[in-house]
Amino acid sequence: MRKILITNDDGIDSDGIIRLAGAAAEFGEVWVVAPDSQRSAMSHSITLRHSIEAWEVDFPVPGVHAYACNGTPADCVRIGVLNIVSGKPDHVFSGINYGYNAATDLQYSATAGAAFEAAFQKVHAIAFSEDACKVHEVTDRYLKEIIGELIDKPLGANQIWNVNFPGGSLSECKGILRDRMVSADVFYKDGYREIATSDGKISYMVDGIRNYDALEGTDLRAIFDNYVSVGVAANIS
Repeated sequence: MRKILITNDDGIDSDGIIRLAGAAAEFGEVWVVAPDSQRSAMSHSITLRHSIEAWEVDFPVPGVHAYACNGTPADCVRIGVLNIVSGKPDHVFSGINYGYNAATDLQYSATAGAAFEAAFQKVHAIAFSEDACKVHEVTDRYLKEIIGELIDKPLGANQIWNVNFPGGSLSECKGILRDRMVSADVFYKDGYREIATSDGKISYMVDGIRNYDALEGTDLRAIFDNYVSVGVAANIS
């Protein structure tokens, strides 16, 4: 039986990882090693200056071996692949992230960073993300279908599959677009909101407006047009 290691950046108690583990359980033996709390936007960072702790926890999906970890998502993949999973996993699934990971956001994403770490460890990896909303009809309809389609599809060195599900009702989704390129467009027009503090300093809070400009054939255009986006993303080639 194939072994599937699952992690995320929203934390081991998040709804997304529970739903992903439930779907993955139909494809193999599932191991979860995930952060003990929110670790979004940590990209591919790993812990070097102190030790990492991981401990077995209860998990709501029957038959899943689950561990919480106080490291980054990339740390979770590393210790999962190298230490925790009994025998090297065949696949790493990362997600389901609360919020898209497409275009330039992929560089900041710890969901993608964890998948890229799996690729560095020469393990087949898929990153899953969905719109940051509470309606998961599209994800729930297509998740198992896409796992079944991609789980045995080969990838090049240091490549991952990157999947994004639009939010909203299933009736609004137009289907799946495959072979989507990672958009070079900026997902948000970034800026920082200045906030005066009580001690006379200025604090800066990241702020931004979503940018709806994206080229045809890209991941960003697909999700803006209410398609599920599937494509290959590469890190170091």
